[in-house]
Order: sequence, then structure tokens, then C-alpha cells
Amino acid sequence: MAEMKVEDIRAMSDDQREDAIVNLKKERFNLRFQRATGQLENTSRMREARRDIARIKTIAAQLRAKKK
Repeated sequence: MAEMKVEDIRAMSDDQREDAIVNLKKERFNLRFQRATGQLENTSRMREARRDIARIKTIAAQLRAKKK
């Protein structure tokens, strides 16, 4: 999964954003296990996933603030 673009995240519905966060959290969980067992090849993906989660949450908060 490539880094998520801001335009793509803004185009998502609320449910899609929540699903994306859940999927990224599952991916981070799996990546942590791979790192612990020495099987992780792309270590930068952990950082990308963490930042993607933050990006989605930030945009969701901005959109909620606009609605009020």
C-alpha cells in the first residue's frame, strides 16, 4: 500500500476513512511482529503506516470542524 494522498483521503466517506484506519492499524501490528522475528524487509513501511493513520485522522478532524 503506497502512501495515501490528501486528495484521495478527502474524497473518501467517513466509513471509508474508518476502514482505512483499521486496515493500517492491522498492518502496523503485523509489521511489528515481522520486525520482532527478523522477517521485516521494508522497515520504512512502519513509519509510512503510522503517518498515514495520522494523516487520515487529521483530515477527518478538519472535515468535522468544517461541518460545525
